[in-house]
Amino acid sequence: MLRATGAALAVGATAGLGGQAVAQNGGGMSATARNSAPLGLRLQGVQHFGLTVQNMERAYEFYTEVLGGTEVFRHGDFQGDPVQNTLLADQEIRANELHVSPTTIGVPNLRNGDQRLDVRFIQFDNVVIELLQYRNAGEPMGGPNSFAPPLENMSPAFPRMMHICFYVRDDVDFKKFITDLEAESARRGMTQVRANRTIRVRNEAERRGAPQNTNTNKVTVAPSDGWELIYCKGPEGEQLEFVKALGPVKQRFANALETHQHARTGQ
Repeated sequence: MLRATGAALAVGATAGLGGQAVAQNGGGMSATARNSAPLGLRLQGVQHFGLTVQNMERAYEFYTEVLGGTEVFRHGDFQGDPVQNTLLADQEIRANELHVSPTTIGVPNLRNGDQRLDVRFIQFDNVVIELLQYRNAGEPMGGPNSFAPPLENMSPAFPRMMHICFYVRDDVDFKKFITDLEAESARRGMTQVRANRTIRVRNEAERRGAPQNTNTNKVTVAPSDGWELIYCKGPEGEQLEFVKALGPVKQRFANALETHQHARTGQ
């Protein structure tokens, strides 16, 4: 469990657009040979994306009730020396090098139980999202109060900023999907879930009043031709992307997946 929690690093969310990831436990390779093979041949793919949230219940509601994910399991109240060392050793070292208290750079004290960590895993068709909340010990599980404040600026231009990308089905009306997403989120008080437009808007009134056909950026230039995308923030301020991959770009992903699987299995 600690290994899963500590692995909460997001990677390029468009991986797997060509189809479901294939487990590479076989491929005719013995365990001895695999353990000496290149690192890529020792992987099965991306297991999950991790998102640290301020309000666990709000994030859980969005990813399960709004976007339709299914809870795998939840676990919480993590504390103690092993979990502190597993997740936070590098940050404690950095604090020591800076000659500051670890709390000043956002390091919780799980070691002595002043803070706790809770996690919930949400299953989608081809990937799992892990929600993590660090909270003070006196705060209830799933509550709105986190140990550290959320980042003030959430521009995707910041290095280290990551995003979660959802793959929309080919036959879905993309404009209506985003209209419904915004409306359902607003109904639940999740006012940050607002999609960007393809035209310049200077305020929220202009964004709301923009024509519906400006919801979606449709790319027509190779090699991204057939790519349709929308950017918006999630309820925690996290960066989200919703995409459709049609025509030429869909085939490019499929070809790359086939090449990748062939290279890994030799078949």
